[in-house]
Amino acid sequence: MAAGLTGWVEIEADAPEDVSALAGQLDEHLKAIQEAFDLRLAVRECAVRVQSGRAGTLPAEQVVRKLLATVHDGHVLSATDVEYAINAVKADHPQDADALRSKVIWATPSGRPVRPRTAAQAAYVEAMGRDDLVLAIGPAGTGKTYLAMAVAVAALRDKRVSRLVLTRPIREAGESLGFLPGDIREKVDPYLRPLYDALYELVGIDKFRRYAERGVIELAPLAYMRGRTLNEAFVVLDEAQNTTIMQMKMFLTRLGHGSRMVVTGDTTQIDLPEGGESGLVHAERLLHGLRGVSICTLTEVDIVRHPLVQRIVRAYEASERRTPSSQAGGEAG
Repeated sequence: MAAGLTGWVEIEADAPEDVSALAGQLDEHLKAIQEAFDLRLAVRECAVRVQSGRAGTLPAEQVVRKLLATVHDGHVLSATDVEYAINAVKADHPQDADALRSKVIWATPSGRPVRPRTAAQAAYVEAMGRDDLVLAIGPAGTGKTYLAMAVAVAALRDKRVSRLVLTRPIREAGESLGFLPGDIREKVDPYLRPLYDALYELVGIDKFRRYAERGVIELAPLAYMRGRTLNEAFVVLDEAQNTTIMQMKMFLTRLGHGSRMVVTGDTTQIDLPEGGESGLVHAERLLHGLRGVSICTLTEVDIVRHPLVQRIVRAYEASERRTPSSQAGGEAG
């Protein structure tokens, strides 16, 4: 409960540890809130005091309350979390900050929890638990692929599927790999490296290798999906904006009994030859409203990498709006 003081509002926490967790290292989180709302914060043993600023205390109060609830649930705040809560309140959507309290999907071998950190990410994770086919569309850094793979390894752990199949279109090599040196793994590994990196982080290198040797986890170019039926599998297609319409149709019709599919991509980073429509763009339009299919859109608001990444994405988007003709052909991201 908040009690009025002279020029201040006091917000009681449930525990002193919550106040320390909210403040952050060297009070970095408190400083971010103060700067965002142009006011002062002070902490007592089990309370946070908010001094009225130009916009009053209510916006800062909302942020403090949301973040106190988050840390009380046992979550560790990052600078990105604090910035997200601030932006949600400023946009008059304080309820979006409740996503910071989302349940943990997976814990990495180092103990780092993996969970949605924005409202759109929470909706995306919910869709993956509900529907057999999910399309996730958004810019780099929004967690499209990483969250899909976390949900996939959790499904494998819980025996809801018997294997994971992870694939990408090898657009840079035209999916004609014969001219490249080495065996098939050496040919495709550079293109699948981001998927390997995510799995190494999620399950550890040794466990990943054991899974791969047993065929429990398979990483392969999209072309290698042709003619297959994928039963009891969690299947992730990454970089789907670089599929053709026929490739996307081929992939989606691989869905077998007891399987789930997640398709991720960024429709602003299409590397197809000029004039060719992206299979992801086409599927988004064609499958909209189809029962059993969810289409989740993430934006720069959902970027959970370094806070600077969000500002970089916004700068590029603003530049592209000003000079659309100079962006023809796109660049890989």
